[in-house]
Amino acid sequence: MSEFILSPEGARRVDARLERAGLLDLTMEEAGRAVADAVQASFPDGPVLVLAGGGANGGDALVVARQLLALGRTVRVLAQPGKHPLTRLNRRRLRAVGGEVRPLQVAALRRAAASAGVLVDGLLGTGFVPPLRPALAELIGALNATRRAGVPVLSIDVPSGVEAASAQEPEPSVRADVTVTLMGLKTALLFGEAATRAGRVTLVPLRVPPGWVREEAFATRPDDAAVAARLPVRTSGAHKGTAGRVWIVGGHPGTVGAAALAGLGALRAGAGLVTVHSLAEVPLVTPELMVQRHVDWDQALPALRAVGLPDAVALGMGLGPEAVRVAREVLTWGIPTVLDADALHPELAGQGHPECLWTPHPGEAARLLGTRTADVTRDPLAAARRLQTLLGGTVVLKGGPSVVASAGALSVSRGGHPGMASGGMGDTLSGILAALLGQGLSAADAGVAGVRLHARAGERAASTHGYGLIATDVSDQLGAAWLDLAADAPPP
Repeated sequence: MSEFILSPEGARRVDARLERAGLLDLTMEEAGRAVADAVQASFPDGPVLVLAGGGANGGDALVVARQLLALGRTVRVLAQPGKHPLTRLNRRRLRAVGGEVRPLQVAALRRAAASAGVLVDGLLGTGFVPPLRPALAELIGALNATRRAGVPVLSIDVPSGVEAASAQEPEPSVRADVTVTLMGLKTALLFGEAATRAGRVTLVPLRVPPGWVREEAFATRPDDAAVAARLPVRTSGAHKGTAGRVWIVGGHPGTVGAAALAGLGALRAGAGLVTVHSLAEVPLVTPELMVQRHVDWDQALPALRAVGLPDAVALGMGLGPEAVRVAREVLTWGIPTVLDADALHPELAGQGHPECLWTPHPGEAARLLGTRTADVTRDPLAAARRLQTLLGGTVVLKGGPSVVASAGALSVSRGGHPGMASGGMGDTLSGILAALLGQGLSAADAGVAGVRLHARAGERAASTHGYGLIATDVSDQLGAAWLDLAADAPPP
């Protein structure tokens, strides 16, 4: 199943629905119990120091403290004055079962942390918007100093000081070892420097009425079973002509490797026939890859169209200065098309069609949107949605993780490995996407399946080669990665 991704506004709307139904108190109790269970599972030894803010996140923290007391743990609670009604209610409940609540001050935090086995951060939640007040900044500084001294930290929902809707790393903010997030994932837990603050993230879905979180979520993260359900399945009568004919249009003197890597990726992702069309001499990286060299595109493109179009085409990888002109012509063919690298140009905005897949990295995305790379990486989900509106079809905004945006749908891939940050990985992905299009997948399904297949192959390659991966390592693992995902496919 897919995990849902909530904005702060979406989380507030779910809470409002729960409050109108008289269920918010029960949901806070369930959330606190789940976080307490996570504390027990990850940090079973030593006293627990709970820091509770005055808002709803602090209310969750007070429930956590009460639940841990019921489990027999030694619990110390430092809390700010309660602002939220349920926070005040749970403070009274904690005291009713013998829990003691002391004022949250820096000196008290330092004293209590000296003997703590784990610290639970419930200061700020998804409603926080920078900047921090100086007093909170000082508290967070003291909390991080405690962690550096060896006391692990578990944060509730998001690390305090992190803006839930931004991938930007804030200073100061809590650096957690574990973050237990509630109902849905948040942008800050998935991307960029903010995600490094969260440590290991555990999602607790909570048992709210069916559909409420789904209706308020603005994006999803599919699991491998959901991805596997999109993968093409060959029939026993399949042959190379029915398994997808793919063209790779790319390569320019000095950049011929890009087209070759895309072709290899397409073959390893199951395309039946793959031909590289180029003006340069493309290396034959494997004898199964066909290569056709042309004199110029003015002659080549009409001739290619006349002999019969393939099932899918990928273009732009090392294509050079003629990429925009070539892309404009290929887009008129109306066949499933992957546009990458040199073919990602603002001039092509509005010229796509529903079966286009655009694959920019953040720098290319910034050029397409007329903004800065930092603006793209601050909120990749919003950037991908803007790109999809601008370009049409489906957009794969590459990154760690990648975002797939199609009409009415936004999803985040999972997995991958930092070692994949090397030349040629994007070219390989373009070939994979073209192969999936050629086997009959829609652009939206090819985007979701292709980025996960690529990421899984990277994970497998990393287990063999370590950190310094190259693109051909990943191509070599695509078959095994496909089997991994297929093993999670739902029964037919």
